[in-house]
Amino acid sequence: MKALITGITGQDGSYLAELLLDKGYEVHGMVRRASQFNTQRIDHVFEDLHLHYGDMTDGTSLRHILEVSQADEVYNLAAQSHVKVSFECSEYTMDVNALGTLRLLEAIKDSPREIRMYQASTSEMYGDVEGIMNEESEFAPVSPYGIAKLAAHRLAQTYRMAYGLHVSCGILFNHESPRRGPTFITRKVCRAVARIKAGLQDKLEVGNLKGVRDWGYAPDYVRGMWLMLQQPEPDDYVLATGETHTVWQLCKRAFQLVGIENWADYVSQSPRLKRPLEVPYLCGDASKAKEKLGWEPILPFDLMLMEILDNEIKELE
Repeated sequence: MKALITGITGQDGSYLAELLLDKGYEVHGMVRRASQFNTQRIDHVFEDLHLHYGDMTDGTSLRHILEVSQADEVYNLAAQSHVKVSFECSEYTMDVNALGTLRLLEAIKDSPREIRMYQASTSEMYGDVEGIMNEESEFAPVSPYGIAKLAAHRLAQTYRMAYGLHVSCGILFNHESPRRGPTFITRKVCRAVARIKAGLQDKLEVGNLKGVRDWGYAPDYVRGMWLMLQQPEPDDYVLATGETHTVWQLCKRAFQLVGIENWADYVSQSPRLKRPLEVPYLCGDASKAKEKLGWEPILPFDLMLMEILDNEIKELE
């Protein structure tokens, strides 16, 4: 089997590459040209991968990579994935996340080969919706990122129905790891906690302590991506833990795990870090994935945090 991963240099892409290599796949990845090396997350498996320069904004490169890779499965993980940044780079976010997915779908539709595709959808598509979310819940995104991802999600569903493409969408709730980008809240908190513990930092600034999220472990979630493409029929699946924590609780627990009980003395809220619109609550129901895929999250919240913290502490040694 041959697989192509767009966004292979990201958190999910790197874990998915490891998973597929372990399963005996020939793994191809699309990387963007940059002025600095951006392959740190996959350097340990670099020699086992087939990497190609390309971009979701360039349909020609997508078609070329699809042809030379001869991929049986395509995992579309490439995106401008930072919610706050999407307010500042809204046009780019829409081009990469929505139109980029359309370009890829068109290339797969026109291919003479049968290709299965995974589309990375997101819980941010739900926006300000009450209750626990599943595949049938209403979508009401409140950010350019969420809107662009919903457009891509609908396009994937439309191409599945209109052209019979084997396209499955994973509606993934927040999932974290030591490979998460340092501007995302879990990694940002853990990095600050490690630095404060070492006496290298005085304060942790966050935007919104009240936000409630369903945080899982990234390697668990990429296993779900693979399982979706092994099904005889394509479908949409929520991947989530069903367990929620506030940002306030995240900060408190991270400090406690390194032995700092007076955590509130180190945390402050900054208006400049707040988004123009906030999603107050996200919690997912992964019952369908459990029933049809046999998927369940494995690593609990505290162990996930501890793994990120251990990595940050080690980086400072």
